[in-house]
Amino acid sequence: MTEVLLFHHALGLTEGVRRFADRLREAGHTVHTPDLFEGRTFGSIDEGVGYASGVGWGEIQERGVRAAESLPADRVYAGFSLGVVPAQRLTQTRPGARGALFFYSCLPVEEFGSWPAGVPVQIHGADADPIAFLARV
Repeated sequence: MTEVLLFHHALGLTEGVRRFADRLREAGHTVHTPDLFEGRTFGSIDEGVGYASGVGWGEIQERGVRAAESLPADRVYAGFSLGVVPAQRLTQTRPGARGALFFYSCLPVEEFGSWPAGVPVQIHGADADPIAFLARV
């Protein structure tokens, strides 16, 4: 099946994210869930975004890049909200991406250059989401 690198949202690597990864595993996929927040979880989006802002958005992205370094490039990158940022960066800049799954956010393609030819993407979100990650960055 498929190898997936799945990045968590602003609440951190929560039980819900772990359960989602487990569902993918039950379907036969290999799923990696790096912790961009080094073990911290938060009770609100504002707290998590505040933590990420304090650490620095560049560092959060670099943590995602470092998580991918030891893994083969031939994979699908996925992310929830804040986690879309490193997922999208890796999809667009690391050769070998097989696809991308973005839940609740997406950056303009120009943020990381251009979209790689032949790499499919699914973007899942709600119209006029009042707490969309893009509105907060």
